[in-house]
Amino acid sequence: MSTFSGIEMGKRSLFAHSQSMQTAGHNLSNSSTEGYTRQRVELKATDPLYRPDLSRAETPGQIGQGVSVQAIRRMRDELLDQRIVAQTNGEGYWKTRDNYVLMLEQIQNEPADISVRGRLDQFWDSWEELSLYPESTSARQAVLSRGEGLTDAIHQQYRGLQGIRDIVDGDIDAVTKQVNDIAKRIAALNEEIVKVKAMGDNPNDLMDSRDLLTEKLSNLINITVDQRDPDEYVIHTAGLELVQGKLYRTFDLRRGMENDGYAEVVWADSGNTAYFEGGKLGALIELRDVDIREEIQKLDTMTMTFVDLVNDIHSDGMGANGKTGVDFFVEQAFINNVAGNFDRNGDGEYDSSYIYRISGANSLQAREQIGLEGTITLSAANGTVTVPYRPTDMVADVVARINNSGAEVVANLDRDGKLVLKGTVAGRKENPDFVIRYVEDSGRFLAGYAGVLREPGAAGAYSWDRADAVNSLAGGEAGAGGAGGLAWAVSPIAHPAGWMEINGVIKSDVQTVAAGFPERDGVVHAGDNRAALAISSIRNTAVMVGNTRTFDDFFADTVTSIGLKGEQASRALETQVAIMKELRDMRDSVSGVNVDEELADIIKFQHGYNAAAKFIATLNEMYDTIINRMGV
Repeated sequence: MSTFSGIEMGKRSLFAHSQSMQTAGHNLSNSSTEGYTRQRVELKATDPLYRPDLSRAETPGQIGQGVSVQAIRRMRDELLDQRIVAQTNGEGYWKTRDNYVLMLEQIQNEPADISVRGRLDQFWDSWEELSLYPESTSARQAVLSRGEGLTDAIHQQYRGLQGIRDIVDGDIDAVTKQVNDIAKRIAALNEEIVKVKAMGDNPNDLMDSRDLLTEKLSNLINITVDQRDPDEYVIHTAGLELVQGKLYRTFDLRRGMENDGYAEVVWADSGNTAYFEGGKLGALIELRDVDIREEIQKLDTMTMTFVDLVNDIHSDGMGANGKTGVDFFVEQAFINNVAGNFDRNGDGEYDSSYIYRISGANSLQAREQIGLEGTITLSAANGTVTVPYRPTDMVADVVARINNSGAEVVANLDRDGKLVLKGTVAGRKENPDFVIRYVEDSGRFLAGYAGVLREPGAAGAYSWDRADAVNSLAGGEAGAGGAGGLAWAVSPIAHPAGWMEINGVIKSDVQTVAAGFPERDGVVHAGDNRAALAISSIRNTAVMVGNTRTFDDFFADTVTSIGLKGEQASRALETQVAIMKELRDMRDSVSGVNVDEELADIIKFQHGYNAAAKFIATLNEMYDTIINRMGV
């Protein structure tokens, strides 16, 4: 053993306590740093001087050599970290939904008079007043004024919903870029961490930064972390690797004609659609493509049903100025071609038919037995659905069966008893709204009895995926708009709630508003209020899809639905916040910096440092005595 080994032992103690004080000071300096994990110096006794072999000196026991720093480690609970990462995406998901569903609730303006339902009630009231005073100009002016107020309310609600959808779309763009940036930064940190570990050091601060970024990424998308290989930090999302060591993948936005031109989030390298089950991005995509889209579709459905019903009655009526055949509301058609022909693939040739409504040529009685048997096939969200009919069925039974079949085609009998088929909103984003895509009848109900199709079977089916599909209709010829009582209407421009208006003919002359129906002599008799009464009666008639709801029922269901979504989001967010608070408090108890504890450690290490210095000073005096004072 060296004479001066005591100095070396004291030096080790000085270094160990100095490093411990520096680490405690580092903890105190970062007590407010987001994501910082407190560090601890692990001390161990230095290996003794002699080992138990034949070369050891004849001394009693092993002679200790002081203390040394083994490592500086983070105080981290990995299982707790995994729980936090797994739970954070739920917090981001419900927080985002809670914010935007609240905005959707505010768009409804319920139960204020300025809401669509309030304006619609006022519109019905004006028609009831006109039915009481069918020759009154002021009553007609009230109808026009209330109609304009209703139109403005529908437009305002549509633009509000569309505005929120645009905001969500912008957020999707921003969050996608944020996810790409975080993935890139995590991959860069992985590379640095591997290099530092290869030198035998612990990159604690770098690992803190990586863990913080991982938690932020989990708030944006649902992820899982795989650390089974200590040299390769892997992050998965939707079953695919997002980050693997220093390698990372990114997402891109792909825009097309589907889904109103909104971008789809795809993997940049493969172009495949990326699906997220949680996190802020998952919530935003669901809000834009499901919740808000459904709200707009509901408003569009209400608008189309309302406009069709009012126009159907009003066009048969006659105004005080003798004009008839005038629609009260007008819509913008999707295309100008009267046969509904459209170039869907953009190659310059018609390849599709966009028809919204088909009215049969024959008048039917709702309570009349049809005496026919067969199966009607209609387009649905996924493929087609079949609607069977039997000889003992009444016309009303077949209509109800169509409406309850889940098809994206609904049916009703108009004022003249003619069967009317209408396209509804589409369940899949790639299909257009208010387009009848397929109608087939194996028997003679549509082909003959109702006067809708030209012939039964697949050969006589109406299919939208070809031009001049109206040629399949009974008496239909492309460009004719209907023949022999058959009629069809071209599909409206996307989102008719944003484009419907009161007919300019009525705006220019309020006397065009019809209160009665012309008799066989072509004139309306004095006091005839049948048209105004028929329109006002729509208010309490089950006219919505499936003939099961009135307009009031529809609005009540709509408001209730969005209210329940808001309640669900609010309660789920409260639950997630409570869970995350508990988890983060547990993590802080393990990894957080306690100022009092660090100050106490600094005092302890200071005393240790002073003791080591005193030890060295004492040895110095001993060596001074031996070297300088012993002798002759």
